[in-house]
Amino acid sequence: MTPPDNWGPGLRGDGAGGEEEAPRVVVRDRRRFDPVTYEQRTPEARDAAGSDGAGSGGAGSAAEEDPAGGALPGVDAQYDAFAAELAERTADLQRLSAEYANYRRRVERDRVAVVEAAQDNVLEALLPVLDDVDRAREHGDLNGTFKAVADQIAGVLARFGVEGFGVAGDPFDPTQHEAVMHSTSPEVTGPTCVAVMRQGYRHGERVLRPAMVAVAEPAEPASAVGLDPAVGTDPTAQGDPSTQGDPTAQSN
Repeated sequence: MTPPDNWGPGLRGDGAGGEEEAPRVVVRDRRRFDPVTYEQRTPEARDAAGSDGAGSGGAGSAAEEDPAGGALPGVDAQYDAFAAELAERTADLQRLSAEYANYRRRVERDRVAVVEAAQDNVLEALLPVLDDVDRAREHGDLNGTFKAVADQIAGVLARFGVEGFGVAGDPFDPTQHEAVMHSTSPEVTGPTCVAVMRQGYRHGERVLRPAMVAVAEPAEPASAVGLDPAVGTDPTAQGDPSTQGDPTAQSN
């Protein structure tokens, strides 16, 4: 059966129709708002977006795919750069943390030092009052209301860690005692405080005021000053026994 002559080449089924291209499908984007910018589009912009998307959709999707199926080029270099930056930032953070910890310890140490220095200044100003209390106690005048006030002052100072020191018989310590008198005594074996003129005070480990004391040391033996312990005289003061019978030696 021969097809009519008015059929087109594509409908006739002959070879000429197979060589023509398939009709192009045009997709038009009718969305009122742009999917990327979310802005309202005009009808002309929607038609242009639809035609552009239809023509470039296949090429774009093909370009995004990795034909090798492996890692994208440059990923390893970026990973190494990010790892190095992370290590650097971590080291900076650790250094800042250590510096802050040292700063806190230094501030706390300075704060304690300032508080202790202020307390020492106040306590040193009270020492003359304590000296008057000690003198009143020595003379037997510390009684009645005066004694109650003195006991209360002593309790407050003890609560702040203030204590007195300096008693006759203590070994002499130049860091805690101030020697104002010196003597020798056969009754001591080393430098010893034999009298206390003024009591000393300490606040914790710090000495507010040294004790004013008289110090006695052991008497030096006779041999130490060049005396003969047998006769009790200096042998150099006597004449030479070998020349005592020689009148010429004595005259010379």
